Amino acid sequence: MTSEYGYPPALKLAQDKYEKGLAAHKNGNLRDAQVLYRESLGLQSDHFEALHLLGVIAAQENKFIEAIELLRRSLKINPSNVVAIGNLGNAFRDIGRYQAALECYDEAMTLQPGYTKIRVSRDEVLQKIHQQAQAQAQAQSNSRNAEIAAVHFKRALEFSASRQFEAAIENYDRAIQVQPDFSVVFFNRGNALNVLERRQAAIDSYDRAIALSPENELWKCVRLATKLHVCDWSVPTSQVLQFVQDIQRKGQIFFPFLVLALSSSLSIQRKAAEVWVNAKAPLNSELGMIPKREVRERIRVGYFSMDFCIHPVSTLAVELFETHDRSRFEVFAFSFGPDTQDDMRKRLEMAFDHFIDVSDKSDSEIAKMARNLEIDIAVDLAGLAGASRPGIFARRAAPLQVNYLGYPGSMGTSYMDYLLADKTLIPTRSQSEYSEKIVCLPTFQANDSKRRISDKVFNRKDFGLPEFGFVFCCFNNNYKITPETFDGWMRILKRVENSVLFLYEENALVAFNLAKEAVSRGVESDRLVFGKRLSNAEYLARYRLADLFLDTLPFNAGATASDALWAGLPVLTCQGEAFASRMASSLLTALDLPELITTNQEDYVNLAVELGNNPGKVKTIKETLMRNRLTSPLFNSPLFARNLEQAFSTMVERYRSDLPPDHIHVG
Repeated sequence: MTSEYGYPPALKLAQDKYEKGLAAHKNGNLRDAQVLYRESLGLQSDHFEALHLLGVIAAQENKFIEAIELLRRSLKINPSNVVAIGNLGNAFRDIGRYQAALECYDEAMTLQPGYTKIRVSRDEVLQKIHQQAQAQAQAQSNSRNAEIAAVHFKRALEFSASRQFEAAIENYDRAIQVQPDFSVVFFNRGNALNVLERRQAAIDSYDRAIALSPENELWKCVRLATKLHVCDWSVPTSQVLQFVQDIQRKGQIFFPFLVLALSSSLSIQRKAAEVWVNAKAPLNSELGMIPKREVRERIRVGYFSMDFCIHPVSTLAVELFETHDRSRFEVFAFSFGPDTQDDMRKRLEMAFDHFIDVSDKSDSEIAKMARNLEIDIAVDLAGLAGASRPGIFARRAAPLQVNYLGYPGSMGTSYMDYLLADKTLIPTRSQSEYSEKIVCLPTFQANDSKRRISDKVFNRKDFGLPEFGFVFCCFNNNYKITPETFDGWMRILKRVENSVLFLYEENALVAFNLAKEAVSRGVESDRLVFGKRLSNAEYLARYRLADLFLDTLPFNAGATASDALWAGLPVLTCQGEAFASRMASSLLTALDLPELITTNQEDYVNLAVELGNNPGKVKTIKETLMRNRLTSPLFNSPLFARNLEQAFSTMVERYRSDLPPDHIHVG
């Protein structure tokens, strides 16, 4: 049993002590605050914020050695908290240990490049280091080189924060020229190259960073993720399995989104999320509890995302935002991603009652803004994907918080109250495996029924496809293709004469690596055909050239499967245990095409072969799909909006009745 905001009853007293201490601290009563923080620690020895703020008070009292000890202890509990890292840096600065301070600021800037206060403090320390360097003799040139490298590194981080990645790389290179062993520079340089999709250069940069700092497991995780993006499977399977096992056995930090493609185990996926969130965005009570508000005529829903642009999340959900019942709901967008100024961004800005750009604000500032706007339900459209901001929700942006669409799985934390799904994605028997309470909708995926399919008539030769023969395709992101999935695909090609496999090519390295893998499995490389990114309307039209979409396992197609089905292309899937392994099954069930759902690799391969050798049967399935897509609830955005609004209303009714979140079934 937990309290309203996720605290176990056994620790509630410790939290109460801490919050009273925080109130005293804010009022300037340091003595009472210290007493209350220590009492909190007596009840909960690993209370991060109590230790952290005791360190802050020690620094306020000029007890810097004590402050450093306390802050270091707090960081053993939460090693990635940028505020605590910054405060430790300040303590080192105040006793003149400028290099130690700089290392803290560097670490904080690596974790959160846009953190303004850290950048200002770091500039002050760099100035002090610069002044010291001017007074030193020529023999101390190494220190001056470190200073110069640090200046270039700082500039590079600033360019990265403003998404000027080419300029960032230039400054990373300058830093490396004067300090070739600056490992964190190599790592951040790799990140910038990754954003620019220069994957091999990014991998090379990560390799150098890891060679200099081999103890950094997170960097190895990033390197593996990048290799998977280009289908580079040179990392031994045993090493990948070790990564996955270490999540469960040792609580190793690993990208949860990547784990979805590495393991079909629901328990491992949840553990990965729990470990990541506890390290990167643990429950944070700095803003206190949200007081009960007066009942308004309209429920205020806030959608939070870094992807309010041409992106699968927005492409799916834009019509939902447009069709919310404005007599009952007031809809807000909190955008913490770049302003791309593309057509989708412009449509989204018109879709909401209020579109707020918060890209320059901290997690705390965004959560406080949502509270001031009295948002009732905060919907996280990012979860633990990409440049997500779970720290916003760790501070409670709203009384009710919902995980939806961007991350297909549990976020593994008590501060997310609900997860939107359906009975195919999360059967009743599996609900207890998720940290959130499950909202079971008739269908989980929003869709835009206004998506236009280009009238342009493509022919096969436009994309290098053979004029005759069966065309299998998969336009899932390349990192979802595992060696096991690819093994199955090659067996299919061998058994379906003259067939080809049409794949998405993120970059030329993908085509090179997969062609090599095909040859190693006894399949001619020209039986793989690669397609590049197109405009959305032409991308949908291109699906008409294919005969059957082959899904990936364990990370199924989500938006991509919906795209294929909308364009009239059947999707063959293999259903697994976890949310991410059941997305295509959910869509096929909604379209009444259960015959395309298999539950093991052998059946998946055999059915693909049967369909590949029987085009007439595929034609019948396509005809059924084209009929059903017009009547299915899957592509009925107004109906989806009404069902979701019913769920939102139920959440709010429970909250106003002082009832904790519970599973909700709609329809």
